[in-house]
Amino acid sequence: MEFLSGLGGGIWTLIAFLVALSVIVAVHEYGHYIVGRWSGIRAEVFSVGFGPRLFSRRDRRGTRWQVAAIPLGGYVKFLGDSNAASAGTGTTVRPELRRQTLEGAPLWARTATLLAGPVFNFILSALIFAAFMLIRGVPVETPTVGDLAPTPPEIVNELRPGDEILAIGDYPVREWADLFTIADRLPPAAVQSWTVRRNGDELTVQGPDLLPPRIGGVAPGGAAAAAGLMSGDVVLSANGETLSRFSDLRTHVEAAAGEPLTLEIWRDGEVLDITLAPKEQDLPLPSGGYEKRWLIGVSGDAYFAPATRNVGPITAIWQGVVQVGDIIGSSLSGIWAMITGQIGACNLGGAITIAESTGQAANAGFSQFVWWIAVLSVAIGFLNLLPIPVLDGGHLAFYAWEAVTGRPPSAQALNLLTSIGFALVIGLMFFGLSNDLRC
Repeated sequence: MEFLSGLGGGIWTLIAFLVALSVIVAVHEYGHYIVGRWSGIRAEVFSVGFGPRLFSRRDRRGTRWQVAAIPLGGYVKFLGDSNAASAGTGTTVRPELRRQTLEGAPLWARTATLLAGPVFNFILSALIFAAFMLIRGVPVETPTVGDLAPTPPEIVNELRPGDEILAIGDYPVREWADLFTIADRLPPAAVQSWTVRRNGDELTVQGPDLLPPRIGGVAPGGAAAAAGLMSGDVVLSANGETLSRFSDLRTHVEAAAGEPLTLEIWRDGEVLDITLAPKEQDLPLPSGGYEKRWLIGVSGDAYFAPATRNVGPITAIWQGVVQVGDIIGSSLSGIWAMITGQIGACNLGGAITIAESTGQAANAGFSQFVWWIAVLSVAIGFLNLLPIPVLDGGHLAFYAWEAVTGRPPSAQALNLLTSIGFALVIGLMFFGLSNDLRC
C-alpha cells in the first residue's frame, strides 16, 4: 500500500515537505531545549512553526510549548532572548536570573546548548538508519536466496527461498562477492543455470540473470522519480530495444544524452510506457575527483533478496553512526568540489528541489519517506554547523573566539558579522532557488 498515494505534486508534495521539516526542526530545537535545561538555562518558549499561536500549553517549569501558524521551522526562546534567533544579545533580565539566560551562562553551557541542535539531528538519523538495519537484518555469510520478487512471465525462476547458491553456470559461488565477479563473466541471458543446495540435495535449476534490468531503488529528485518509476519495476525495452541487463539501461541513458528516452516497464503484471529525460550530474570517483554522467536516478536489483540474519542493537547503532559520517563526508567533499570548480554550482539545490524530492520519497512508500527524513536531518544538522553567523556554527565560532581570547567578540563585531551572515544565508537561499528554476 502506498503512503499517501499520489504524492509528488502540488499540495501533497507541500504536505510531505512540511511533515518532514517539522519532524527535523522539532528534534533540532528539542536538542537546544533539553541540553539548555540540563545546563541551567531557562527556556521560555518552544515553538513548532512561526507566527501566531494556534494552540499552546505551559509546563511546570514555565516553558510555553506551542504550535504556530506558519509551519516552516521552529525555535526555542531562552530567557533574555529578544527573539527566537538571538544567541548573544537579548532583553534585560534581573541580575539574579542572569545565569539562567543563554548570554549569562558559562561558556561550556552555551557551547553545549548550541551544539545540541545539530547533534540531535545526527542522533535522529543514526537511530533511523539503525532501526532499518534491525528490521531488515544483514545478509547471512553463505550466499542464500531470501524473498523472491515477481518476474515478467517470460522469465523462468525456479529458485526458492532458502536455496544455498553453489554455482551459476560453470562458476562456483563461495561468498557474496563471487556473484558480482560471475555477473561480469556470464554472457547476458534472460535465464541462467543455477546450482543450489535445497533441503540437503544439490539441484540444478533455471533462474534469472544476476543483473537484470530491474529497478531496486529510485533516488528522490531524479528524472526517474519525477516520471513515476518505482522500485520493483522491470525495464523491458528502451526506445524499442529489448534490454537483457541493467547495464543495457545505463548504455541507453548515456546515449540519450539528455534527450527523451521511452522505457517499456513491467509492473505487477502490467506493461507501461514511461518517457523521461536523463539529467547530467557530477558523480564522485573512487579514486577521487568527479566525472559528469547522464543519469535518471535508479539503481539495479536482482529478482531475489539475500537471506538475512538479525543484528544486535549495538552493531545497528554503530552502522547508523557510520552512515551519518558518510553523508557528512560526502557533503564536505561536495562543497569543496564546488568551491574549487570540480563540479558545477547546479549541484546546490534549493527549497523547491528539496520539497519535490520529499514528495517523491513519500510517494515511494512510508519506509522511503522515513529514510529520506534521516538523510535530510543529517543535511540540516551539517548545514547548521557551518561557521556562518546566524547559524549554530557561527555562534559556536564566536564561542571558540571567546575560549581562546578570554572575551567574547565586541558588540560591533557581532552586529557586523551577524549582518554579513544573514545576507549570506539569504543569498544562498536565493541561489538555490534560482538553481531549482534554471538547472
